[in-house]
Amino acid sequence: MENLKGKNALVTGGGRGLGKATALAFAKEGINVAITGRNEQLLKETISELRALGVQATYAVFDVANFDAVTTAIAKLNTDFGTFDILVNNAGVAAFGSVLDMDPKTWKDIIETNLLGTYYVTKAILPQLIEKNEGDIINVSSTAGLNGAGTTSAYSASKFGVIGFSDSLMREVRKNNIRVCTLMPSTIASDMSKELKLTDGNPETVLQPEDFAELIVANLKLPRRAMLKSASLWSTNP
Repeated sequence: MENLKGKNALVTGGGRGLGKATALAFAKEGINVAITGRNEQLLKETISELRALGVQATYAVFDVANFDAVTTAIAKLNTDFGTFDILVNNAGVAAFGSVLDMDPKTWKDIIETNLLGTYYVTKAILPQLIEKNEGDIINVSSTAGLNGAGTTSAYSASKFGVIGFSDSLMREVRKNNIRVCTLMPSTIASDMSKELKLTDGNPETVLQPEDFAELIVANLKLPRRAMLKSASLWSTNP
């Protein structure tokens, strides 16, 4: 079983929802956490909760769809906080509509945040993991990345892309003892899902962010050459 205490993790979209739940689950394991997002107030509130658990915690405000902002912020985090051992690419957006009804800007924004954002942050973090010859990259996709549906063309395309990116990345970096895991949950009672009216958040009928965060931690604790597969979590490891 992997010892996680004292490691440094970066969680994008860490101010709420699954990102926040993951950051808190990490802190309970003794992992120091840096979170990112676009809403500084939410990030500050989460940081207070993380520090109360006795770990080092900080945040950076930037849009993952802006590569220059990503590289600048991560360079500053590396200086102020340290290099990272774990990356969770969680930041994402969603909107639904038919191909004809959805405007091109919305379609483009979804791809840039969900897919390019995952690539940008990974590209910025990867050199330090390679230098350490160890690390974990966890990319949040979706069951919508396995099967398309009417009105989900942009979201599904972005999440299909994350799966393909993750699989290719795994084949590149497994020689560096870096695990690349792809999460493919169905609907989670996140803030975004509630705002889009995809769920009422009832814990009796829908997965909670805290439950899924536990799966993420469990996967990180596996021996480095283990592979865990389920309907909700698909992991590709070296």
